[in-house]
Amino acid sequence: MTSSLLSRALLTKLLSPILASSSSGGILVHCELVNGASSYSTAAIFRQCRHFRHNNNDSCRALCTSGVGCAAATTKAKKPVLPSPDNKKSKPVVNIWKNMTVSELATSVGRSLDHVFEAMIYVKNADAYDTPKSQIDDIQVIRDIARTLGVRTKIDSPASGKDKTASHHDELEKGAVLNPRPVMAKDLAPRPPVVAIMGHVDHGKTTLLDALRNTAVAASEAGGITQHIGAFVVEVAGGKVTFLDTPGHAAFSALRQRGANGADLVILVVAADDGVMEQTKESIRMIKAANVPMIVAINKIDKGAADVERSKRMLLLEGIQLEDFGGDVQCVPISAAKGTNLPTLVEAILVQAELQNLQSESKGFVEGVVLEARVDPGRGKLCTALVQRGALRKSAILVAGTAWAKVRGMFDEHGHPLQKAGPSTPVEVIGWRDLPSAGDTIYEVESEQIAKSVVECRIAKDMEDKAKSDAVVIEQKHQDHLKDYKAILAEKRRLGRFRLKPTGPRQKQFQEDTTIRLPIIVKADVDGSIEALLDVLETYDCHDQCRLDLVHYGVGDLTETDIKLAETFQAHIYGFNVKISEQLKNECKKLGIEFRLSNVIYRIIESMKGDIGSRLPTKPVEEILGEATVLALFKVSEGKKKAVMVAGSRCTKGVLKRNALYRVQRGEDVIFDGKIHSMRHLKEEVESIKNGVECGLAFVPRQESKMEEGSAVAEDFSPKEGDHIICYTHNQVAQSCGWDPGF
Repeated sequence: MTSSLLSRALLTKLLSPILASSSSGGILVHCELVNGASSYSTAAIFRQCRHFRHNNNDSCRALCTSGVGCAAATTKAKKPVLPSPDNKKSKPVVNIWKNMTVSELATSVGRSLDHVFEAMIYVKNADAYDTPKSQIDDIQVIRDIARTLGVRTKIDSPASGKDKTASHHDELEKGAVLNPRPVMAKDLAPRPPVVAIMGHVDHGKTTLLDALRNTAVAASEAGGITQHIGAFVVEVAGGKVTFLDTPGHAAFSALRQRGANGADLVILVVAADDGVMEQTKESIRMIKAANVPMIVAINKIDKGAADVERSKRMLLLEGIQLEDFGGDVQCVPISAAKGTNLPTLVEAILVQAELQNLQSESKGFVEGVVLEARVDPGRGKLCTALVQRGALRKSAILVAGTAWAKVRGMFDEHGHPLQKAGPSTPVEVIGWRDLPSAGDTIYEVESEQIAKSVVECRIAKDMEDKAKSDAVVIEQKHQDHLKDYKAILAEKRRLGRFRLKPTGPRQKQFQEDTTIRLPIIVKADVDGSIEALLDVLETYDCHDQCRLDLVHYGVGDLTETDIKLAETFQAHIYGFNVKISEQLKNECKKLGIEFRLSNVIYRIIESMKGDIGSRLPTKPVEEILGEATVLALFKVSEGKKKAVMVAGSRCTKGVLKRNALYRVQRGEDVIFDGKIHSMRHLKEEVESIKNGVECGLAFVPRQESKMEEGSAVAEDFSPKEGDHIICYTHNQVAQSCGWDPGF
């Protein structure tokens, strides 16, 4: 045993490198000669020597292989002396949380990993956490480590630190953004132009498109108006042209904006008989904002009331410089119904497209835009997309907004399957895991893992943004509460020993909500229609009459889930261009659930306004029945009763009724408002007096009359000659909703 021990000189020589590292700012490792060190194997000492394991220190290796181990490996070290309680306030406070890693703890306390691991030697139950990424699941162990390092702790959430929050936010920003790939000039090739047709409702946009492609879509549209954005490829003499047919109704402003942004060229259709209308002006503003060239097509020139020159002057007032007035905007008078001048319009489109020199890559990853999205009962979630770059094929992985897809199939506007879709091609894509929103940009990515990661980052970022906006509202309410509380506290302090008297009766803990409300569920066939309906609902401004609560909205036909939601919230269901099965119809009738289905958007809004009006209470409306003039006064007594003043009057307008209300006016003042006691004609009590007939009216004394609140009636009322008498009644009339959606 004695021969296995090292000499003091050898020990000093082995410790000198460690002491040198300590003087240069490193960690001082206390080592000592261990009696009986030969009983420890070298491997056992390696496993127990934390400093060697994490730092691979050559001096420590030399100590361990020579039979001298670190203090923690062989003997229990003395715990360092902690700062006195007097210095407690001077200690820094750091944030800790459960399941934080050793590396996070080192960052929080502002120490190196070596320093933290050395402190963990003196902490009970800290041996299990032996790597920088080890999660410390015992909060007491974290406290003990921090106390050993000389800091105080405060338990907080993992994302409480500013650096961590900023880093997390940067990660979300980086993961949620997909940037367009750079343009490769060698891959550029000519592509067909994308032309959007815009204008006011019923000015002939769809009829023009039908004339160009020899179809009859306009005849089959509900209400004779376009209510969706459509994309079509038309074969013309000079090649192919992709047309986007946008709705002209006021409710579809967002769809028109999307059509203007996704087009290379816009055809502005103006009816020659109507001229520039409200949606025409809105379309002009959108075209200017999108900075795309336009061609004006003045339609319906075959009508008798057509005035082409008037329409041109109206366009000039809106800032459209036509070629006829020295500008650069082409203007083509046409008749879509009879096909007049359509070849001239097509030629103008091709010339403008050639001037723009439209090119795009026909291979590589796809970029595009979602035009419309819907749920098909047989094929699931699908969208109509416009390919802008690259070539779309089956099995491609696409990301759009917070949805992603693996393309299972592609179809053109006629429903024919496609194997490949190049630039400027509208295509219907199936295979979406979630329904994308109309207007979202589509990017193709390498794998499903990347797509899922991007979607998760975008969802997390949306939730983070929502949490920030909610935090602003919560903080505002908190500040309002503090303001009221401080005001009450200041009043209490001002009163001193006197108690603050309650300002009113104690409010109930649970207040009964008597607000009139209409819960609604909105369903539509496509995402763009839902967007239009929600935009219309945003204009609702009659919450003082009836509160409109949107319980749920979605895309697709009515389902059993919608019925259950309507039953739970007692909601009305409004469906635009959707269907309901007979089974669900019977279920709605059984449960008393109201549902309104229509394929015209303004009829949906009219039904909603009618349902709101049916929930409003009736209001009294004054109806004047007749008028009379006091001619003379008489005192009439019956038996032993007190004499009553009777006003001899003549009906000058309408009819006077016995059970109606009467108002007596003297000049501009109302001196009586109430009921009459008696109405006689030739000493006989009658129920009514016609126009031009004289009668006697005895008014009810003031203390017996049921006066209306706020009526000005003299205490000593007595009619006089020349007083004007008005006979009226109150009718209970149903209220109507004053909501004006703008169409």
